[in-house]
Amino acid sequence: MKSFTTYKVSTEHAGFTLEDYLKQILQYSGRKIQKLTRKKGIQLNGKTVFLQKKIKAEDILRVLITEDTTYGVEPEKGSIEILYEDDYLLILNKPPHQLVHPTGRTTTGTLANYLAYQRQQGGIVTTVRPIHRLDRETSGCVIFAKDSHSQFILEQQLKERILKRTYWAVVKGIVTPPSATIDAPIGLHPSLPNRRAISEKGEQAITHYQTIQNFSDASLLELALDTGRTHQIRVHLAHIGYPIIGDAMYGVRSPIMARQALHAFSVSFLHLKSKQEIIVQAPLPADFVHTIDFYKENLTSVKPQLR
Repeated sequence: MKSFTTYKVSTEHAGFTLEDYLKQILQYSGRKIQKLTRKKGIQLNGKTVFLQKKIKAEDILRVLITEDTTYGVEPEKGSIEILYEDDYLLILNKPPHQLVHPTGRTTTGTLANYLAYQRQQGGIVTTVRPIHRLDRETSGCVIFAKDSHSQFILEQQLKERILKRTYWAVVKGIVTPPSATIDAPIGLHPSLPNRRAISEKGEQAITHYQTIQNFSDASLLELALDTGRTHQIRVHLAHIGYPIIGDAMYGVRSPIMARQALHAFSVSFLHLKSKQEIIVQAPLPADFVHTIDFYKENLTSVKPQLR
């Protein structure tokens, strides 16, 4: 049996052609619309109509949901924590020391494998579609789209900076100035293939940071990204002289934390149907809280306020 997504046309969109409504409001690509047309997957008020037909307020549009035939990864039993879920996406809380998706020689034990198993147990066949990724040692929010159209819209929101990601990091030293924007291009390291470095030939990378709290010899920062380069936050903070605590690749190992103290604290986006802003936060993991508590023992009097 075919499944459809249903939309009701609002007054403000009355007079649009069906094709313009699909492209501009629902953000279907021209190629996708062609495929749906061939499958008779676009219905207006229960009928298949021409794409140039003008729509009216209260019209009911039904669009065929293209069914997946594979998960894209091997389903594997494992624990996942769902922070948010609706008809279009899920947001999972990634623990540290785990990959988001299989890569290289690692094909199992990832968040994607565990999510595929969860969907399989529910009798749902859907390709696992992460919208963004976190480093293996970074914890926190990761968004997965439930279908190709939702993936397209979320990727557009990410590209247009509507979908926003906020991180927390504990770094070495008292950061000066307490808030600023780091605009420095990032490219491949000249001699170490697994690393990234500041490079004039690299891609533009922009990171905004603000100090949440200063300690005796460390700072807790909130960071937001305009771009999503590999290792961006880690490279940028090391570049300005404040490497993340425990980041052995771009700083030094720490006896306090066995990984970099970086956590994807929150994501915000526009709901794909209601267009209302959704904000989801991931609780700080135990090792991150322990690190903050350790530095709080020698807390300075300087306490900038979180926005």
